Amino acid sequence: MEEAQREICKRLGAEFMPPDDTYKMGISESALQGEMPLNGLRHLPESGTTGWFIWSGDLSADPSFFKPLHLYHLRLDCPAALPYLALPPGWRFLVAAKHEDVWYDESLLKA
Repeated sequence: MEEAQREICKRLGAEFMPPDDTYKMGISESALQGEMPLNGLRHLPESGTTGWFIWSGDLSADPSFFKPLHLYHLRLDCPAALPYLALPPGWRFLVAAKHEDVWYDESLLKA
């Protein structure tokens, strides 16, 4: 997986910043169920978190929408997100069958 992550970072001109597998991220139940399209965005990591939030379907403001999950669980629970997780804070992705959109969003770095 590291090779795929490095290739994505290289292709986009982004720094390679893989998060620690023991850190947590926020993920929606719909993403854990494999629904598409899959969205992800990375804020600055803090207090044992990766900064990543991943969801599928419509984003919700409900405080229980994102469930905390250790990154190492994604190998089984949401493998489609893995290639993008070495992108540094400020990056976003949207993937679906035969579709990929990855971009930098500076607003994610603002508190």
